[in-house]
Amino acid sequence: MSTITTAVPHPQRAPLRSFSAYADLLLPAFSLWLREIIRFYRMRSRVVGVIISPVLFWLVLGSGFGSSLRGPAGGGQHYLEYFFPGALIMIVLFTSIFAMMSLIEDRREGFLLSVLVSPASRSAIVLGKVLGGATLAFLQGLIFLVFAPVIGVRMGLAQVGISVLAIFLIAFALTALGFTIAWRLDSTQAFHAIINLFLIPLWLLSGALFPLSGASGWIRALMLANPLTYGVEALRAALFKSSEATSTGLSVPLSLGILAAFSVLMFAAALLMASRRRTLPA
Repeated sequence: MSTITTAVPHPQRAPLRSFSAYADLLLPAFSLWLREIIRFYRMRSRVVGVIISPVLFWLVLGSGFGSSLRGPAGGGQHYLEYFFPGALIMIVLFTSIFAMMSLIEDRREGFLLSVLVSPASRSAIVLGKVLGGATLAFLQGLIFLVFAPVIGVRMGLAQVGISVLAIFLIAFALTALGFTIAWRLDSTQAFHAIINLFLIPLWLLSGALFPLSGASGWIRALMLANPLTYGVEALRAALFKSSEATSTGLSVPLSLGILAAFSVLMFAAALLMASRRRTLPA
């Protein structure tokens, strides 16, 4: 009497394939992330410059304007207090931009070409570079946040959580935006030109220097269309207004939601840019 046997697929094969796919993405991304961290903190002058420059800018500009924003426009705040979130975002912006400048240096040194011809996927390359730059910017922002008690800021656990989330989302979005710009460029001079033309106005029109309520009509419209405004206002609300609505009229969770959507959009743009084939110079 013959016996009919049926081949049953091994139950572990699918999970193993899934694990292998995750490993192919995460291991190269982790390697590039770690390289960005080590590379940045080995350059001590770069670390000091990124932190000290905005601190001096905050102290000099804040002390210079003094009480000019007290009253209805500034909510009774000293300008040194009002400008604190803007100076923090400036640190995040500078760190994100300088971190992505390394992409141009990697292309010149031939490192980027070696990574592109490796088995690592383009998504792993983008994830590693963007997360590396975002981590650096995030940590620098947290370091500056330590100065908050100097201006009398007292935050509870919820406010600290909101501040940390806002700083990370801003760091991730700006780093992904910097990656998108730097990917097609071959010179740091061109990168600096675009930064001065585009990203600095993005920061200026985020409510970092002057309040939304006192801006003229067309400036206010630009500020409301600027996604960075909602991050700055969410951070300012966490530092000074607890859980109240921001000056844009939106709640803090909704402002963070807009910022998160902006971060996802910038990362998708970075992925799209890196997916395009390009002949790199030897």
